Amino acid sequence: MSAAEILGGTHIVPVVVIDDPDAAVPLARTLLDAGLRAIEVTLRTPDALAAIRDVAAEVPDILVGAGSLRTPRQVEDVREAGATFGVSPGSSPRLLDAVEAAGLAFVPGAITPSESLALLDRGYDLQKLFPANIAGGVAYLKALGSPLPEVRFMPTGGIDADNAADYLALGNVACIGGSWVAPRDLLADRDFDAIRNIAAAAASLVNSD
Repeated sequence: MSAAEILGGTHIVPVVVIDDPDAAVPLARTLLDAGLRAIEVTLRTPDALAAIRDVAAEVPDILVGAGSLRTPRQVEDVREAGATFGVSPGSSPRLLDAVEAAGLAFVPGAITPSESLALLDRGYDLQKLFPANIAGGVAYLKALGSPLPEVRFMPTGGIDADNAADYLALGNVACIGGSWVAPRDLLADRDFDAIRNIAAAAASLVNSD
């Protein structure tokens, strides 16, 4: 299945940095309990792969993704760890070849119409826009809608509780990624009650769907 199919109906994807792999499973359960059905674990720490492996094994009801993929080796690693999908801020022919060889559902990044068209040529109609706010935010995505009607986006970067609803209201936005849902400091403190409250508030933005 493609990432567009896997993430269909998944409007908010928390983007998390895992410093302690033992926190990954309770975090995933907290997000799921709050009404969010996906998590993206970033490959920014040595324990990211262990976190993906644990979540995939122990919280099968949540979609566990890996970002930000940049190399073919990372593609192999996250696939073996059990990631359901991968995400990248960009793309390259070598990276796309590796993703397709591994059979990994993938959301590649594009920030210009030319990049979007190149990804469409390879069958990717769900694309990440990063850094969304700096690139032009809601206004930029609105502008892309008419000339690129086939593309739906997963904007990430600078999205928070204050502007999430504005992004979600756009017809060419399939879902949004955001680190505000599970802040790194709260995760370090194991404050899952606070994270649950933030996640539930995020879920409430789309609970009428």
